[in-house]
Amino acid sequence: MTLHIPKIAFALAATSLLLAFPASAKTVAYKADLTGKQETPPNTSKGQGTLKADYDSANKTLKWTVTFTDLTGPVTAAHFHGPAAAGAKAPPVIPIKGKMASPITGSATLTAKQASELEAGQLYFNLHTAKFPDGEIRGQVAK
Repeated sequence: MTLHIPKIAFALAATSLLLAFPASAKTVAYKADLTGKQETPPNTSKGQGTLKADYDSANKTLKWTVTFTDLTGPVTAAHFHGPAAAGAKAPPVIPIKGKMASPITGSATLTAKQASELEAGQLYFNLHTAKFPDGEIRGQVAK
């Protein structure tokens, strides 16, 4: 009979590590379809866009890519707003910095409040232009 002490010791050590670091963190995908009809009040823009985002709860980071076409002019500002349900207005909570041409990519570390609002579907994303300074296209961020 052969003793397998090294194998048993390795298995116990590996199990201990797994128990010490539970798999509670996860990455969740979010999206938003951006249109003028979703702005408050709705507008007649032919612009459209898509936001795709991933939230990593381990490091509290939201990463996004926004693509868009057919706006009335260059994007002058872009933000995540909240807390607000679809059809309601809210102040910007995550400003977008840098290049404002499609695609817009970025990331932000969320506060606990922002993460909670994201999870509850209480954030929206919109793009502003000179013709529509309050927002040309908007979309509610959801799973």
